[in-house]
Amino acid sequence: MQKPSAPKSRLRKQGMLSYKTKKRLVPFLYVAPAAFLFSLLMLFPMITVFRYSLMDGAIMKKNAVFVGLQNYVTIFSDPVFWQSVGQTLYFTVMSVVFHLLIGLAFALLLNTQRIDPTLRSILRVLYILPWLFTAVIIAIIWRLLLDPNGVINSILIALNIVDFKVEWFSSTKTALHALTFANIWAGYPLYMVSLLAGLQGIPKELYEAAGIDGANEVQKFRYITIPQLMPIIISIALLDFIWTMQVFPLVWMTTGGGPIHATEVLSTYTYKLAFSSYEFSLASASAICILIMSMSVTYFYIKHQKAR
Repeated sequence: MQKPSAPKSRLRKQGMLSYKTKKRLVPFLYVAPAAFLFSLLMLFPMITVFRYSLMDGAIMKKNAVFVGLQNYVTIFSDPVFWQSVGQTLYFTVMSVVFHLLIGLAFALLLNTQRIDPTLRSILRVLYILPWLFTAVIIAIIWRLLLDPNGVINSILIALNIVDFKVEWFSSTKTALHALTFANIWAGYPLYMVSLLAGLQGIPKELYEAAGIDGANEVQKFRYITIPQLMPIIISIALLDFIWTMQVFPLVWMTTGGGPIHATEVLSTYTYKLAFSSYEFSLASASAICILIMSMSVTYFYIKHQKAR
């Protein structure tokens, strides 16, 4: 039997390698459209903003000058920037903590068998309502409720809790707290739904075994419920921290960052630099700072997901 000639065997080998290479490229071809859109809509704008942050007179001047880190030095020397950083952290941390507490409380309430199923269904609809509203609707609702002549003041005065009409969104003492309260009301349903799903996934045998061993309800909650829910709690809390730190519509529609920067957060601070002062270079530097803060939390989120 004749052996195949060297050129033919080489061609077959080359053809086999070519087929293997094509087979390896198939997954990359599937993700290529998504990767292209991601680069076009995310990476390119991020790189452009970073480039603007290193220039003086970006967008506004034809011949913008490279100034390095001067824009970062400028915003770091602005006391309003640091005020907005502190208020952003307060707004974010308080929102995440109370989102968790309220969401967990309602999830436990909806998961208990001591409440009539019909009543549980009604409560489930009522509790999830804030999640259905857009930021604009939420802002309008709370501006009406917290108006000096609104429902909240009327109830407080009728109960003799206060003896004057409180300017909730117009006072530097109450504006940030009122804004945080509105955001807490709007965001807890995400925790409630996620934790309720987690509660329904906990095996009942664990509670039965703990009851046989003499554990009370508090011990069951501490040693069974919380550990079982901890992966969900950490994941949602990290995501909520990232999202809340970038909240803009609710703040802008209620207070606009005022009064006297009392509710100024990083998102409104950056917006005003760009579209009120037309300092696009400084606004780009501020936006990069927000990106770095968000990415630092994203790192912990990704690390936690890999650990799971």
